[in-house]
Amino acid sequence: MTSTITDYSRARYTVKAFNPDRRISDADMAKVRDLLRLSPSSTNLQPWYFVIASTEEGKARVAKSAETKFPFNAPSIKKASHVIVFASRLELTEDYLQKVLAQEEADGRFAANPEEFKAQMHGGRSLFSNIHKHDMKDAQHWMDKQVYLNLGNFLLGVAALGIDATPMEGVDTQALDAEFGLREKGYGSLFVVPIGYADTEADYNRALPKSRLREEDIMLEV
Repeated sequence: MTSTITDYSRARYTVKAFNPDRRISDADMAKVRDLLRLSPSSTNLQPWYFVIASTEEGKARVAKSAETKFPFNAPSIKKASHVIVFASRLELTEDYLQKVLAQEEADGRFAANPEEFKAQMHGGRSLFSNIHKHDMKDAQHWMDKQVYLNLGNFLLGVAALGIDATPMEGVDTQALDAEFGLREKGYGSLFVVPIGYADTEADYNRALPKSRLREEDIMLEV
């Protein structure tokens, strides 16, 4: 029987213990990287950056951000197959907007009417960027929200690949930024996501039923 998207949504959960002996294949990691790149974002802004730790050394570098304040998260970071650091842009600059626009042009987004469609796209993205920069004054928060949008897409996507995941805000983001030079690149880390395969014996969360509020508590049909 073919699984549906809701089957994956029902089945996925936050893993509490990873099997250190199971690795994600190179083929599946290529799909994982695609999931990160192909996520939707407001105005196609894509204000994100990722550090993918796949070696023991790399995972240990990420784990340092949990060991002091959040030691309960360090084992999952070290035992997972891979760990991904999600970071957000720190500033919306015209240079960055032009970079996104140039990539869209290279990818053929404006082929039908290059000058008109390119100008419309840049104008629309600049409009919303300026609203958040100058009117609402929440540009950083707006960009962070796009990274969390990526996270939601990512969690469901890896579940469809049969890969387990544990999103973690319990890390020292300043330590991560310093460890990987993220601030110098124009980004700030938000959270990490260890991915791999659950330790079926040690993962107590695996056997628990999923619990969500009832439809009538959270939905209104009109």
